[in-house]
Amino acid sequence: MAPTKIDTLVVGAGQAGIAMSEHLSRNGVAHVVLERDRIAERWRSERWDSLVANGPAWHDRFPGMEFPNCGPDDFVAKDSVADYFVDYAKMIDAPVKCGVTVQSVVKNEGAEGFRVTTSEGDYDALNVVAATGPFQVPVIPPMIPDSVGIPQMHSAAYRNPDQLPEGAVLVVGAGSSGVQIADELLRAGKTVYLSVGPHDRPPRSYRGRDFVWWLGVLGKWNAATPPQGAEHVTISVSGAHGGHTVDFRQLAERGMKLVGRTESYDNGTLHFADDLADNINAGDANYLSVLDEADAYIARNGLDLPEEPAARRIGPDPDCMTHPLRELDLAQAGVGVILWATGFAQDYSWLQLDVFDDNGKPRHQRGVSPEPGIFFLGLPWQSRRGSSFIWGVWHDAKHVADQIVTTRGYMEYHVAAGTGAQGTSAA
Repeated sequence: MAPTKIDTLVVGAGQAGIAMSEHLSRNGVAHVVLERDRIAERWRSERWDSLVANGPAWHDRFPGMEFPNCGPDDFVAKDSVADYFVDYAKMIDAPVKCGVTVQSVVKNEGAEGFRVTTSEGDYDALNVVAATGPFQVPVIPPMIPDSVGIPQMHSAAYRNPDQLPEGAVLVVGAGSSGVQIADELLRAGKTVYLSVGPHDRPPRSYRGRDFVWWLGVLGKWNAATPPQGAEHVTISVSGAHGGHTVDFRQLAERGMKLVGRTESYDNGTLHFADDLADNINAGDANYLSVLDEADAYIARNGLDLPEEPAARRIGPDPDCMTHPLRELDLAQAGVGVILWATGFAQDYSWLQLDVFDDNGKPRHQRGVSPEPGIFFLGLPWQSRRGSSFIWGVWHDAKHVADQIVTTRGYMEYHVAAGTGAQGTSAA
């Protein structure tokens, strides 16, 4: 069977792929979006049951549609987020094909474009957009051997407290996912150990405005590159329970057992770095710095926003900070499961082109790769801080679509049209 010819093929129908489809359609670019599962599948089946968006509904959305059946300041449940993208795809009549796996993309030798091999047949595409996002392969550090006999799972496999075996839980990683899951387990009556590494800890809201609003007016969403060394610093923020500021001291007061960064394992014992106090204090400093900038902005612009002195109160150091636990005998502590909230790796093994660096990361400039016709979308910091958020990926998709249209304009240049402009030589 001859390959299906298409101008642009988009791989992935999550938030990035749907945004890409909208901008391609607006520019009249024929395209298809291939999705191996369902639209926004990761929101449905690869996240825990109680997950909500980390930003309020008025902010974490595409410009063309609001979330139905919720208030602007609500934090939308994960299944409703997935439904939103399904409805959005219908609204824009996105040409999505579900249940189709892209197996390989190779350059057409001596011809334009790329041969795309899929589970439903081949395509010849002038452009390919990898819109599979950053959350592809769950990462569990190879620290504790399976022979120990204690179940280990990644946060992507966690659904709810009832899923876990009896006993205490060690959660490794205190970014948004780790701290929310640890909090849920604590509320469910579990004994919870939480391994806390370096992190930023923003206020959920301050002086009547949500954190995302402050990032906007302070210009922080538009930061083009992360601060030096902070590319992978986790952010502890939560939209759960109506949205609240993450406070590790309060978690300790409620009975959570905080430990430092997980370093090593031997003979049934985990060892933790002596950095818990430093990590929490650094998170507090980050938190207070946002309040300082917000106060300065209010004063400079004469805004009438209520003062909030209580927001600056930092509680006393809990015992786990002043007398940190450096070792944990897993059997003695009754640990029944270890839950790793340690992030994801990217898998572009299907994209068989020289567009990656030595670490396997995409080489690109705002999503445009060094291989003409290959583009990336949905990457963290793709163009700015907001790139991996719902609204941010929509704007990045517009830029990528503009590049595709610009290149198409060059390719459509008609040589004969330029002949007259050059004139003819006199006899």
